Amino acid sequence: SEKFLIREFHALCDGGLCMDMLTEDEKRMVTKENKLILSGVIQRAEAENANGRFYPRPILEREMKKYETSIKARRSLGECDHPDRPVVELKNASHILREYWWNGNDLMGKIEVLSTPAGQILRNLHEDNVPFGISSRGLGSLRNEKGKVIVEEDFGLICYDVVSEPSTAGAYLLKEGKWEKVETLIH
Repeated sequence: SEKFLIREFHALCDGGLCMDMLTEDEKRMVTKENKLILSGVIQRAEAENANGRFYPRPILEREMKKYETSIKARRSLGECDHPDRPVVELKNASHILREYWWNGNDLMGKIEVLSTPAGQILRNLHEDNVPFGISSRGLGSLRNEKGKVIVEEDFGLICYDVVSEPSTAGAYLLKEGKWEKVETLIH
């Protein structure tokens, strides 16, 4: 079947900083070393989104298990903005996924903004109070089942990108730390 580039959008915590989600070491990095660590929901399983798309949790669990190797090796890079290609370009890397965990069917994550040129853009935008969203990028096929569009077993996670223009109102940082999600599909 035909594979698509599948992208998901989520908002991050107010200002991107959810201090209650940070370890003591990460809090020190933020306060003493001026690191920027963004956190929040990065993906959602077992829920139909506004586009009628459904991500089975076993598929996301499998992909995150595979992605753990990249996380541990500090190769879990993402880009500033959301390219239409299935590869992360090093010259555009802006951040790295440090950690993930499940909270019910919400996949939570911590993203460290890098000192790269693209990372500096994110940092400067953050300092200017520009809201960020988080977006997964992956390749996979879809099937229609009783009005639902279900992501198939061949889905492969590429990365998590930081985005400034989610295509649905409210998919930005929210003071209450609540999350909104939008999904875009590109051929």
